[in-house]
Amino acid sequence: MIDIPSSFLLDAGEIKFPKLDLALKEPNGLIGIGGDLSVDRLLYAYSRGIFPWYGKDEPILWYSPDPRMVITPDTFHLSKSLRKTIKSSKFNVSVNTVFSEVMSQCQNVPRVGQSGTWIDDNMIKAYCDLHDAGYAHSYEVFYDKKLVGGLYGVSLGSVFFGESMFSLENNASKVALAYLIQNSDYKLIDCQVENKHLESLGAFNIPRDLFIQQLKAFV
Repeated sequence: MIDIPSSFLLDAGEIKFPKLDLALKEPNGLIGIGGDLSVDRLLYAYSRGIFPWYGKDEPILWYSPDPRMVITPDTFHLSKSLRKTIKSSKFNVSVNTVFSEVMSQCQNVPRVGQSGTWIDDNMIKAYCDLHDAGYAHSYEVFYDKKLVGGLYGVSLGSVFFGESMFSLENNASKVALAYLIQNSDYKLIDCQVENKHLESLGAFNIPRDLFIQQLKAFV
């Protein structure tokens, strides 16, 4: 049984979160429960290193894990095979043309080792609202005019907070990430929690305190 501090119970009418040093170690980084997914709250949360992540039939759960997985332009590993794929012009990449479709694919495409998704219809609406407000972006990969891969996330200052990616063709999501890194001025890409797939592309863990320091510098 997890002992939840009363300060973690968020008021839908007031946008605030507990101090990050109160975040739980298990589950790693839990810092709030409830509230809403309004544009204002989401922007407030991301600017402080907090993001929503919850499952079916759960309330909105907010996390700021420690450590934090990130990737930078300097650490991004572009393998020979991925470089060859990009140069082949097999795929066409666009930005912000089918945002809701990218989210829907991230919601529906099965992932190895996962039985479900945290992306529900309320989250899709919330991030589409963020997209309409100019803060959420999608990078889309097409093959023969069909959407076969992509990713989406939130942009604040020089930081891109990656949320999810999908592939229907080999390397399609990697192509989207490479395009994001090579065609933007982002200094930091937040990957949230440890992920072996992203680690193979150059992502690495840093302490939460350092991540927050970088947010203050870049956002």
